Amino acid sequence: MASVGMISLGCEKNRVDAEMMMARLQKAGYELVDDASCADVAIVNTCGFIEAAKKESIGEILELGKQKAAGQIKAIVVTGCMAERYQQEIRKELPEADAVCGIGADADIVEVVDRTLRGEHPELFPEKTLLPLCGERVHSTPLYSSYIKIAEGCDNRCSYCAIPLIRGPYRSRPMESILEEAKALAESGTKELIVIAQDTTRYGRDLYKKWMLPELLHKLGTVDGVEWIRLLYCYPDFMTEELMDTIAQEPKIVKYVDLPLQHCSGPVLRAMRRFGDRETLTALIGKMRERIPGLVLRTTVIAGFPGETEEDFAELCDFIKEIRFERLGCFAYSQEEDTPAAEMENQIEEDEKRRRAGRVMETQMGIMQDWGEAQVGRVFDVLTEGFDEETQCWFGRSYADAPEIDGRVYFTAADVPAPGQFVRVRITACMDCDLMGEAE
Repeated sequence: MASVGMISLGCEKNRVDAEMMMARLQKAGYELVDDASCADVAIVNTCGFIEAAKKESIGEILELGKQKAAGQIKAIVVTGCMAERYQQEIRKELPEADAVCGIGADADIVEVVDRTLRGEHPELFPEKTLLPLCGERVHSTPLYSSYIKIAEGCDNRCSYCAIPLIRGPYRSRPMESILEEAKALAESGTKELIVIAQDTTRYGRDLYKKWMLPELLHKLGTVDGVEWIRLLYCYPDFMTEELMDTIAQEPKIVKYVDLPLQHCSGPVLRAMRRFGDRETLTALIGKMRERIPGLVLRTTVIAGFPGETEEDFAELCDFIKEIRFERLGCFAYSQEEDTPAAEMENQIEEDEKRRRAGRVMETQMGIMQDWGEAQVGRVFDVLTEGFDEETQCWFGRSYADAPEIDGRVYFTAADVPAPGQFVRVRITACMDCDLMGEAE
């Protein structure tokens, strides 16, 4: 049987979709290879969220196109968000692609690959709501840390965001399906379960007519084998006191919340169609930190949104200095076609957007270094991930660090810890926002 390689770009929700496609292909008898350039068929599961992601996706397709021309691979299949969003453009502008499929065709990936190997050029764009919400997966992450997607799509309609156009309306998975998958992941060795959706806090509203994330988290907390449950993509609008108390009281839920705020200026947030203003967000964060002892708060903000004045930007910087988020990322605003914000007046020059984003991150790096230095002397449970040859130290993550987006804890140990093993580490220093320590 022929071989297939997958390149999945963008967010972890896209990664889960890719893993389900790989499971379908493996079940159909295809050999899966890690390096797509060495496969008979290369699949690029694209991201189409912002301009930089689209450029990355196009670059991967073009590079694979060179390898196909050299005879290294036989066919290229383009799936994912960019394929869904730019259906006709990809076939016209990227002839390297032998097949282009929207997200609703993920369940048909075996048929698509079969047809490309017969020399056909399939284009499948069924309803995006046909995207499978669950199914068997071939994991592309270490099994000790697994993502679990609890919903698809988005109803928030932020003015800068194309996700509702690409992914469709919000659709919660049945709770029984999520729990069944969580138990299977735990049985296969998962220690850390990372709960994701476009908006995790909205979970259940469409399916059960009420907010169901707290109940889901309580039930996930009963799954044997799982030791950490981590929450990503929690919108501030639905961060209820019940949810805060659930996070605080459930021992397996790490005291880490990803709460994308995007800004703090009232006029900018209204233009973004987002929740709140500086006063309401400050009050919300204060309540969260009061009700969830030891909370590590991560957020993302956008610099250079259309109409963002110097005063708005100064307010954002002051807000970041006041709140002192333990974790923060900043994006320069990306003008995405077919979104309301793209048509707004007072678009800001690219250089200025990048300057503002850089200034935010410069401020944040100092805050994170200060936080790290304040951890010296504390003891953390660290999930071991590997050994770093350069520092000659083991490394892993504490509860304060989500994989790939946050920092690491480097530590020395008398014994050799296995990947996925928890180790108690006493912190001795902080270097470039990463923690250093010694295993106890």
